[in-house]
Amino acid sequence: MKKRPAHRLLVIGWDAADWKLIDPLLDAGDMPNLKRLIDRGTRADLASLDPKLSPILWTTVATGKTADKHGVLNFIEADPSGSVRVASSLSRKTKAAWNILTQSGNRSVVINWYASHPAEQIRGICVSNVFQDGPPSKHDDEWPMAPDAVWPAEQRDAIRSSRVHPSSVTPADLAAIAPKLQSLGASDKRPALLARLVAQCRTVHNAALTALRASESWDCAMVFYDTIDVAGHHFMQHHPPRMKHVSQRDFEALSAVMNGVYKLHDRMLGELLEAAGDDTTVIILSDHGFFSDHLRPTSRTDPLDEHAAMDATWHRPFGMLVMSGPGIRAGATPTSPNLLDIAPTMLALLGLPIGSDMDGRPLLEAIEGVNNIERIESWDAASGDSGMHPAGTQIEPLDARETLKQLADLGYIQPLSDNTEKVLRDMERESRFNLSVIYMTTKRPRQALPHLEALHAEYPDDVRFVMNLAHCQQAAGDSDHAQQTIDTYLKRHPKASGPLAGEIHLLQAGLMASRGRFADAARILESIAQASPNDTARWTALADMRRLAADLPAAEKAIAKALHLDPKDAEALHTRALITLARGQYEAAAGSALDALDQRHAMPQAHYTLGVCLAWLGELEDARRSFTIALSQSPGLIDAHRYIAAISRALNDNTTADKHDHEAQQLLATAPPGATAAPTREDPFGPESWAKHRARSSA
Repeated sequence: MKKRPAHRLLVIGWDAADWKLIDPLLDAGDMPNLKRLIDRGTRADLASLDPKLSPILWTTVATGKTADKHGVLNFIEADPSGSVRVASSLSRKTKAAWNILTQSGNRSVVINWYASHPAEQIRGICVSNVFQDGPPSKHDDEWPMAPDAVWPAEQRDAIRSSRVHPSSVTPADLAAIAPKLQSLGASDKRPALLARLVAQCRTVHNAALTALRASESWDCAMVFYDTIDVAGHHFMQHHPPRMKHVSQRDFEALSAVMNGVYKLHDRMLGELLEAAGDDTTVIILSDHGFFSDHLRPTSRTDPLDEHAAMDATWHRPFGMLVMSGPGIRAGATPTSPNLLDIAPTMLALLGLPIGSDMDGRPLLEAIEGVNNIERIESWDAASGDSGMHPAGTQIEPLDARETLKQLADLGYIQPLSDNTEKVLRDMERESRFNLSVIYMTTKRPRQALPHLEALHAEYPDDVRFVMNLAHCQQAAGDSDHAQQTIDTYLKRHPKASGPLAGEIHLLQAGLMASRGRFADAARILESIAQASPNDTARWTALADMRRLAADLPAAEKAIAKALHLDPKDAEALHTRALITLARGQYEAAAGSALDALDQRHAMPQAHYTLGVCLAWLGELEDARRSFTIALSQSPGLIDAHRYIAAISRALNDNTTADKHDHEAQQLLATAPPGATAAPTREDPFGPESWAKHRARSSA
């Protein structure tokens, strides 16, 4: 690729940043630096991946590949000594963006990226994610820095001196984030916790500024901040509106923390932009969102009992994306971007070919002057020094106990014990499970199946493995074994309760629905919804099942409850569209589908539903466009191909019709056995029904 739209590129990772918190701050003028970028660039929801674990996701961002390809599967890994360490750059099996840039003669600055230790010997500066670990309890005590945390070695002293000790964070600094924090009193541990998080954030920021200023010329800088995520796990339970378990005293003292943390990031963003210069193209992204409303999990309030309160159930499936500066088309709308698209987009902005083995795509619709891309089979096969560590590289063992304890406190790993064998066994189990989830969520159930079968055999009472094995069996076309897996578990645990047990019952309802037992499935969903009256997703699932059972009044009642809880929930709005469509009210149904798409453009089923409404309204070209968008987001929608074929024949476009008929047949032929079983009844608004209706109308 010869054209280089970006002179240089700054990529900023804000772990767990979420538009739901950002937008009110933008409206209030409290994030002016981010607003300026948005005003002259573009913004979007950024779809996350599963499992929503930071080292997996941020390595995906850096490589453009799913974790089965890049190799980082957990927060921790085994080291050659037989102990554990935090996920390292030695586990990565493929080149990251900074390796590709090194190989192509470009200079990079990489700061604090997940799983980047030991620092790689790239062109430029690399500061690994362990450079700030282990601050001493006292400010004046020695604070050693891990060997191999900084490349090149001559930058070590400058980076070391940029670190901020928690004791350097003053009461005034904390008051700027949470004005009433000191009302908690001297014995409360949470002000010290916030001071530690602010110190860590400033440390990363200082290292970034130090490295940028030390580099006379650089092509790409990548800086990662995890403070929003970590602060969220500790303090989001105190964010407005007040949760029932949070005392009024704690709420008054801590309710401003999360907004204050976002404002801090905006101030730091302004300093980064000044250091980078006006000719720099900027990408800001998060790996997932963070629940901040009625969907927040209930947390315990004991500050010493952090582990039970903090885990990935807080993570929302959509993060945020901003792109701005030279080479970015202002006001463009990226089409359904996800984390896999970031690395290819970076390469496109820097005028480099995209690896055909990357799982994402460059967001060309947001890049000026680039309509097509050059490809290379794989950057991994390209020759030349990339800065990656040679195979067999060993690093000095780190004292990672504090970092590992933090991960356990956040609920990301099991609490560590002195039983090393158990720690390694738990780590290996979770890594296998994460790999199976990656296969499942990338539509490879047959590759996931042996992993889940083995995990279920070893841990038959772990409801996660039961639920995921049954899902996997169903996705692989084996509904009978899926039902057997569920039945066996429920016989062993007839009084199973809790969120994951609820998921088991949801899956049971889905299996009933696949056999046409919609009313029976609805009864199960009714009990689940009644048990979780504030769960929008539960009421939405019930509404959809009532629709399938042809009980439209009950469906409308359930969806009204869902939308009362969250009027902007995209799934609920789409389900309202389906219920309205079942009434034959095409214009109103189209309006609800558009409402859903206003909330989330990356929603292929809503584009499909909009296409159905438009087809029945006779708006054939618009309908065909909607089905085409649905297929661009989910190529496996067989009925979208069938609809396009039927509409194209009605428009005398037989070439397009034949193409989509062929695509539908190919999908049917390659689907797993049982995955495309004949429906129990003809869809009254499906492509066959529409074609018959049009034929009757034309007769």
